[in-house]
Amino acid sequence: MWLWILAVLLLLFSNTDVWYFLRGAVVVLRAYFQPPVWDVLAEQRRSGRVLPHDIDFMGHMNNARYLRECDFARFSLYTRNGMFKAARALGANMVVGASTVRYRRSLHLGEPFELRSRVLAWDDKAFFVEQRFVSKVDGFLSAIMLCRQNILRSSPDQIMQHLCKRKVESPEFSEELQHWISYNNASSQALKAENSPDGKLQ
Repeated sequence: MWLWILAVLLLLFSNTDVWYFLRGAVVVLRAYFQPPVWDVLAEQRRSGRVLPHDIDFMGHMNNARYLRECDFARFSLYTRNGMFKAARALGANMVVGASTVRYRRSLHLGEPFELRSRVLAWDDKAFFVEQRFVSKVDGFLSAIMLCRQNILRSSPDQIMQHLCKRKVESPEFSEELQHWISYNNASSQALKAENSPDGKLQ
């Protein structure tokens, strides 16, 4: 019996990122039992520390781990501000449509950090989220990520109306955010042309 259990666990852990799903569930459950954040635009903060499984050959945090930490922070953000609940009520899905990370200084093994996440703005298709990694050693902004959270089968406006029970206008887009959106749009158009049989936009 124990050999069968061990074999199943071995198969599961060798073919599935079990720790990702377990941690994701824990993050959402923990956020669910924390006080709700009624201001959708409010910055939310999560503490973390660079652990041995986070580091790369250089001894600092693996680039991919930043994105993973951002995933968990958004899970908490959307749970506490009600966006997950609103999306579920509207039959919508939330998927990442684009993300860009700027690395400014490495986070090293054992270094504590704070991940600060906030919704910046939204358009007719997506929310735009900023996430900042701030070292707790000296307060230095080590990395910053921009994320486009696409809304499928609904819209950001409908989600905001569901949450606030009224029409809510998006904050103004910063110049930096506008440049980033323009880049993504240009990339999308170029890829559409690349995949078109005659090389023209469809």
